[in-house]
Amino acid sequence: MDHIIGNVIRWANDRNLIDGGCPKAQMLKCVSQVGKLADYVNKQKNIQDDIGDVLITLIILAAQHDLELEECLHGAYEIIKDRKGVMLDGVFIRDTDPSYEGALAVLGARRVVRNKGN
Repeated sequence: MDHIIGNVIRWANDRNLIDGGCPKAQMLKCVSQVGKLADYVNKQKNIQDDIGDVLITLIILAAQHDLELEECLHGAYEIIKDRKGVMLDGVFIRDTDPSYEGALAVLGARRVVRNKGN
């Protein structure tokens, strides 16, 4: 991963996107790419290139702020790694949420119904 990130940074430097670029404009480019990715997810199209495009915009944005993508990812992971909870109907419910026990009960009931069908 380090090699490809280095390639992206060199590519961006060759085009003066890091030192000469505008972080606000780069953020708008990132949001635009995320929007395209969302559209393709919704349409169930191949999203591999679109995820790559989002990552490229983030690598450049991080470099414009003298950050490395790995640092950002590591920091975010350190914050979430001990979070506990469950996904119910598209919503993540933390174990500290008052509705957590109810969510577990719903998921348990769904598993029972699914297992009866097998």
